[in-house]
Amino acid sequence: MAEELLRVEHLKKSYQSKEVLHDINFAIHKGEVVALLGSSGSGKSTLIRTLNGLEDYQGGTITFAGETVHPSKATWLALRQRIGMVFQSYDLFPNLSVLDNILLGPLKVQHRSRAEAEEDARKLLASVNLADYADRYPRQLSGGQKQRIAIVRALALHPEMMLFDEVTASLDPEMVRGVLDIMTDLAKRDMTMIVVTHEMNFAREVADRVLFLSDGEILEDRQTAEFFAHPATKRAQEFLASMEF
Repeated sequence: MAEELLRVEHLKKSYQSKEVLHDINFAIHKGEVVALLGSSGSGKSTLIRTLNGLEDYQGGTITFAGETVHPSKATWLALRQRIGMVFQSYDLFPNLSVLDNILLGPLKVQHRSRAEAEEDARKLLASVNLADYADRYPRQLSGGQKQRIAIVRALALHPEMMLFDEVTASLDPEMVRGVLDIMTDLAKRDMTMIVVTHEMNFAREVADRVLFLSDGEILEDRQTAEFFAHPATKRAQEFLASMEF
């Protein structure tokens, strides 16, 4: 088995007095693709956002590449270079061109030379069939194009792991396939990924494992084929029965 990259132990998260993540435990190995599934409000997005410091947590430990994370602003800034994240909302800067959006991290955070970073960015744009869009602005792009740019922006930092939080949820149906194809290609290239998604066919085809959440708890942690063929819990059975795929 590949080397372990991420381990989460006894993680707890609360909003004031309400605990929304309860004793979360799982590990992910290099090159593994894990689908994080569950109904809306089950805690999926909250969980994935704790993994790069966008949400704090009140108990438990996160270990990345063998080192325990000690939460601080500096720690999370460093870790976000190693754990890329793509959101549903794109979060592109409207006043910057596509190329300058992509170059922000490599230039400002990693202090790479502009020539090197720009060459890398243009190669990444070409890989998602957007080589001719470098000088355009976000307002000139479709939703699917914006999401592909957001993925390129995260990849420009050369992360060891990628987190995807419902990245197709706000896209028109005809735009979803292009984004999923990029994620499928990343999986084929052994990118370690955690994917929050309601795209069940994508999860079934691409993910190695499924973590199924309900009410802030992991009810199932199973190989993908087993989960879809024989969900062990009634809640997972009901969830799959409600999905169209």
